[in-house]
Amino acid sequence: MPATPHSRITRPTAAVLAGTLALAALSACSSSGGKKAEESAAPGGQRLKIAMVTHSGQGDTFWDIVQKGAKAAAVKSNVEFLYSADPDGGKQAQLVQTAIDQKVDGIIVTFAKPDALKDVVARATAAKIPVVSINSGADVSARYGAVAHFGQDERIAGEAAGAQLAKIGAKRAVCVIHEQGNVGLEDRCAGAKKTFGGDLQNLFVPGTNMPQVKSSLAAKLQTDKNIDGVLTLGAPFAATAVDVVKETGSKAKIGTFDLNKDLIASIRSGAIQYAVDQQPYLQGYAAVDGLWLLKNNGNVLGGGRPVLTGPAIVTKDNAAALEAFANRGTR
Repeated sequence: MPATPHSRITRPTAAVLAGTLALAALSACSSSGGKKAEESAAPGGQRLKIAMVTHSGQGDTFWDIVQKGAKAAAVKSNVEFLYSADPDGGKQAQLVQTAIDQKVDGIIVTFAKPDALKDVVARATAAKIPVVSINSGADVSARYGAVAHFGQDERIAGEAAGAQLAKIGAKRAVCVIHEQGNVGLEDRCAGAKKTFGGDLQNLFVPGTNMPQVKSSLAAKLQTDKNIDGVLTLGAPFAATAVDVVKETGSKAKIGTFDLNKDLIASIRSGAIQYAVDQQPYLQGYAAVDGLWLLKNNGNVLGGGRPVLTGPAIVTKDNAAALEAFANRGTR
């Protein structure tokens, strides 16, 4: 999505959001304490039921962290949380329709393939079910009927990644896109190309088939010995890139998006140079909390603009400070 002045204020926005969520949590519990107070505050005295439907493929640890954040917010606010996912846009839309048919109180979606979701999100809003989006599709979220979006500006995040790729000395690099047609991933590579200054090529791989990801990247590095940088767009693919670089004898340095426990260790060891963190736990937590606040008090976070949760650059210099959180699966 195009850069806008507000979208560059990443850390203050996340800090303000965190404060808002904390105050909301305190106010929800203050009247008579904890779960009982929240049950009485819910419409009709019933638990809210919130469905999250994403484009996640199997094995992507990023979405495990998103779910942990969402589940923590759900427990705190006495929400029944439902999760489903499919990387195919049409099938993801069918899952959203299932949530509509279940008469949930709110829906969280990702707009990785926005055209596939447009009509079903319109049906949700027509059924008076509020929708918020996370992670992908900040540029279409409001236009397609979502009341708020929680995530990072992927173009700006890509620009940060590209600048970092140049900083580590790479001149010729590949940007590994693990899901063709995912607009957010393509925006990351486009942003990186803008600031890299060297030669950055896109390499499309089937992210749901890690052996094939590995063989595709290995073939690329073996064919072009001048590649000295690899940018992956998810933590599991960074780990595969580390193996490929070792096995092929490549001198390429690796940067990536997103974190997990193993990735922090790889950054500390120097196997991976940096990661761009968009705080997925916060995305899941904020989305559930945002719908709870909307249903219970008519609040809408973001003022019609995306609420940014990143990007932040994690390197060997600051990885240790995040290690404890990564080890428990929340960063």
